[in-house]
Amino acid sequence: MKAIRRFTIRATLPEPLAPLRELMLNLRWSWHGPTRELFAALDPAGREQAARDPVALLGEVSPEHLAGLAGDQDYLGRLRDATDGLHKYLSEPRWYQLRAARPVGEEAPAEPDGAPAAIAYFSPEYGIAAALPQYSGGLGILAGDHLKAASDLGVPLIGVGLLYRHGYFSQSLSAEGWQLERYPAGDPNGLPLSLLRDHAGSAIKVVIALAAGRSLAAQVWLARVGRVPLLLLDSYVEENEPALREVTDRLYGGGSEHRLRQELLLGMGGVRAVRAFCALTGHAEPEVFHTNEGHAGFLGLERIREYASAGLSFDEAIEVCRAGTVFTTHTPVAAGIDRFSRDLVEQQFSGTAADPALPCDRVLALGAETYPGGDPGVFNMAVMGMRLAQRVNGVSRLHGGVSREMFSGLWPGFDSQEVPVSSVTNGVHAATWVAPEILALAAGGDGNRDSQPPEDGPAWERVADSDPARAWEIRRILRARLVSEARQRLRASWRQRGASDAELGWIQHALDENVLTIGFARRVPSYKRLTLMLHDRDRLTALLLHPDRPVQLVIAGKAHPADEGGKQLIQQMVRFADDPKLRHRIVFLPDYDMELGRALVQGCDVWLNNPLRPLEACGTSGMKSALNGGLNLSVKDGWWDEWSDGENGWEIPSADDLPDPERRDELESAALYELLERAVSPLFYATDSDGLPSRWLQMVANTFRGLGPRAQASRMLREYVMRLYVPAARASRALAGEAVTAGAGRDPGESAPSHGAAPSQPGGSGPYAAARELAAWKRRVRNAWGGVHIEHVEAADGERGPGDRLQVRASVTLGELFPGDLAAEVVCGRVGQDDEIAEPAASALSLDVATSADGIARYTGLVGLGRPGPFGYTVRVVPRHPLLASTAEMGLVTYPDAPAGMTNGDLR
Repeated sequence: MKAIRRFTIRATLPEPLAPLRELMLNLRWSWHGPTRELFAALDPAGREQAARDPVALLGEVSPEHLAGLAGDQDYLGRLRDATDGLHKYLSEPRWYQLRAARPVGEEAPAEPDGAPAAIAYFSPEYGIAAALPQYSGGLGILAGDHLKAASDLGVPLIGVGLLYRHGYFSQSLSAEGWQLERYPAGDPNGLPLSLLRDHAGSAIKVVIALAAGRSLAAQVWLARVGRVPLLLLDSYVEENEPALREVTDRLYGGGSEHRLRQELLLGMGGVRAVRAFCALTGHAEPEVFHTNEGHAGFLGLERIREYASAGLSFDEAIEVCRAGTVFTTHTPVAAGIDRFSRDLVEQQFSGTAADPALPCDRVLALGAETYPGGDPGVFNMAVMGMRLAQRVNGVSRLHGGVSREMFSGLWPGFDSQEVPVSSVTNGVHAATWVAPEILALAAGGDGNRDSQPPEDGPAWERVADSDPARAWEIRRILRARLVSEARQRLRASWRQRGASDAELGWIQHALDENVLTIGFARRVPSYKRLTLMLHDRDRLTALLLHPDRPVQLVIAGKAHPADEGGKQLIQQMVRFADDPKLRHRIVFLPDYDMELGRALVQGCDVWLNNPLRPLEACGTSGMKSALNGGLNLSVKDGWWDEWSDGENGWEIPSADDLPDPERRDELESAALYELLERAVSPLFYATDSDGLPSRWLQMVANTFRGLGPRAQASRMLREYVMRLYVPAARASRALAGEAVTAGAGRDPGESAPSHGAAPSQPGGSGPYAAARELAAWKRRVRNAWGGVHIEHVEAADGERGPGDRLQVRASVTLGELFPGDLAAEVVCGRVGQDDEIAEPAASALSLDVATSADGIARYTGLVGLGRPGPFGYTVRVVPRHPLLASTAEMGLVTYPDAPAGMTNGDLR
């Protein structure tokens, strides 16, 4: 008999244990060892698993056991210490309060208003803890680490997401090894959450309009991630009709209309939830909005609507919105981007759902693929995200380059390296992912487990310089811990597949704590190539069963429920691992989650990653392994392309220049086997007279020393603050204030050219005057750009040598524009056979005011020549304004021989 409704009855705590409730409702416990130990003591058996979900555990603890703890003075003393520690953590000034407005490494204070008062961070998923299953993979884990690092550094983030009642699916295997999915029902009252209520006790709700006169309401749940509030919107409210209650049913489920409704709620409803939270709690309003991937892109429309209510036009509102928005793209492939039918989006912004502040044609233009190869019938969320954000970044240096190529069609006429997409390489939250034994080494063995997670070079130098025998013993302990966890999960999986206990005696011998252990765990799309290692099964078998240097593999991963190809890959791997002669050396562990991920990255000696380069945007699991003393064995993709140095692991050669995928897999799998046979395995087992593999441990030490400080989420977040959040806040403030100049782009002291006087600007004075002025200037420049021509370019003839300087002159017809509206640049570099400039470098030419007349401006400048060889240059003209963040921002450029008015159609 099934219940028709599920809910959670929360246990009543004895008064002395009441502080446990506060500790449970702040997810800092998920990365704070002493608090987790307090929760483990709630279980009479004292099991470590008890600390994984303390809220659920509390509902199972007997009143007698709680009463015993309430009279245990030692336990109460630890409880007071943990509570006091949490209060101190939440209240004391941290990095952001002390030095957020200073460049990292500099002691001189920067201007006091540099840092934003608050930042709203939007993501469709968050991997905070296994007890809050609101994540599917790397995007969510990264978002969780972003929030945790913000908490540790004191960065005033407000997280925004959706609360999925069924989360992401739980994975199991059929008897034949096929992935099965289950979506267990969740009750928010049984999670470490509290419902956001107003002062009268009523639930705070937000409402957004949908097509056909329908509306979607959502209540807001609050998760405390240390110092960071995380707002999760939940559509399971009585105001919604039954179908709309299911909007937040599951992560990445349903069809296009369902997903669109989720993203409308996340973006537009999320902004409204932030406003309600700030009004209720007095939290500072965000000055910067950070969109983690395109799913939350509709937040920009809600902000435009807000600015329109303040009297700004659509164009003016866009400028303010863009200035204060950061957009992070995580995908290197077009298939990973959310693209909706244009007609479906049109339904949401027309008819009864129309909003005068959001004209439907203007909304549709934001997501239009107006570039070669684009589909006019789709609405692209990443394209909208880029058009509504002045600052865009990828998540590794290589991914930044891939993204610039991928989206270069939005900025025609510019070299891909000039496309305004930067990069901030991801990092991981050490306190979440690093084993306590490693953290103790980093802390210098002082036993202070409340200290900051190790971030700086000296902490990781201590780890690197630790006694080799101690380091090797820690690696054995972590490997043994993984073996124990794997056996438990393996037994549970086989029982679920229909095996009896009598058939599972072999599991007690599965894996070996003294054998070289390689981990492979991630989502299972085809490009990550789960089964590359199976390309030559005989060769892999020989590696696994080598009599002197055996290798063991621990594998985990989930395929998307709709990805039949991914499920087939899992089945191939499971069937191989089911072989009785191999199953003690290779295991596939279903239901990959944060707890299993932690055990894997801590226990594996080598982390294997073999994607199709360059389709791995970053891939942080290898960083987690490195911070635990694991060595990476990886294709040079994502972060590994950036930080691999030959002393922290091995590079699998990539045949990414081959068009034949089967030939590519053959070559790269052969290279993988070769590395395992001739480099990795021999080094692990090459011990000295003291029984230690000294060369292996040297590589481990080099990994700690080189990657320890760099692989941190704290390093990542500092970069976001200084390179993106602070500039975005300054730009937003600038547009909210007075107009920049009276002449919109005129140089100080510049006289009007003879073809006409500079127009008066509509910005005037008062709030948002600068935004009005910038929007009017952009409109004027865009409309007049077709009249801009480069009439003549000349340079001195004759042979030149390295180090010489070439004088270049250019004459430019301005049309209806003024010299201050634009900049002339010379672009130069080495050229190939087709005269294409490789790695072009641009430098500004100076305006010769004395010779500018009759609508023609003359420019001159010197170009430094590089090394000997073919060299070329050209001249171009681009818009210029002090509030533009980059040369390419407007997508306008004119070359001598190119049609004038190249544009990306940006925001027209």
